[in-house]
Amino acid sequence: MQALLCKAFGSPDTLVVEEVADVRKPDKGEVKLAVHASGLNFADTLMIAGKYQERPEMPFSPGMECAGVIMEVGEGVAHLAPGDRVMALTGHGGMAEQVIAMADRVFRIPAAMTFEQAAGFPVTYGTAYYALVDRAQLRAGETLLVHGAAGGAGSIAVEMGKLLGATVIATAGSDEKAAAAKRLGADHAINYSTHSVKDAVKALTSEGVDVVFDPVGGDVFDQSLRCIAADGRILVIGFASGRIPSVPANLLLVKNFSVVGVYWGGFTKRDPARNRVNFETMLRWIEEGKLRPPATTNYPLDKASHAMNALLERRSTGKLVITTPLLKR
Repeated sequence: MQALLCKAFGSPDTLVVEEVADVRKPDKGEVKLAVHASGLNFADTLMIAGKYQERPEMPFSPGMECAGVIMEVGEGVAHLAPGDRVMALTGHGGMAEQVIAMADRVFRIPAAMTFEQAAGFPVTYGTAYYALVDRAQLRAGETLLVHGAAGGAGSIAVEMGKLLGATVIATAGSDEKAAAAKRLGADHAINYSTHSVKDAVKALTSEGVDVVFDPVGGDVFDQSLRCIAADGRILVIGFASGRIPSVPANLLLVKNFSVVGVYWGGFTKRDPARNRVNFETMLRWIEEGKLRPPATTNYPLDKASHAMNALLERRSTGKLVITTPLLKR
């Protein structure tokens, strides 16, 4: 089988595509997948650089999420069968033609969903739902500020925030990306490279925003501290800007707001049953037409490094997906 391999920590340009042995048979509680597509996430770029909280044994394939067809099921797996079209959370390994996944982290996909759409679904949608529903408890009528709103996680937060009944203010790094966020359904959009987020939000709201969804960090996080409402919640999703911000404790005291960590990957391992309920809800929304399958920009396996560089350089819009040769067969 073909696999994208990380043989030493470094930049995306150090990755190679090679022919390797097929993966093993699935053990108890596992399934073996033929992978057609794998979603690309910022965490993948951290993992290959050795900067992620998990460090797989070398050599390894990146790819935290994927979609494909079940080849085999291990002992005790009754809810899935060979031939099922599924999406899976893999942790790593998804950017290869085969992967082993835990059965409780594998979900059947609706017939109308393509493998590319399904591959781009688990991490961004799972994170957005866990952040907005479980961690922030976003309520209808509240105001949601979404940073990086044209990116993979941010675009989903815009869509889900509207579904949950919030007024959504989107921020992005260019006029083009701000316009893309408006097309996704945002009520307002701010170009944070040319406008002060704090001043723009204050012009749009009387008390500030109730919830901030922040996968960017850095300067936009600092501005969020100045426009969060009393009893507001700032969701820390990630640090795509490259700078991890800090919070002056006196602001927490004076303004009565909360900074809430969102490590969705840890949640999926800690409480897989609750995560499955979240996924069942979201996939039902897809079937009912309440959520749109994610728009994707697709790169073949041998161009995965190009996709990662586009993500790191913030040249991408929407969800990036890596396709394997199996998709064409």
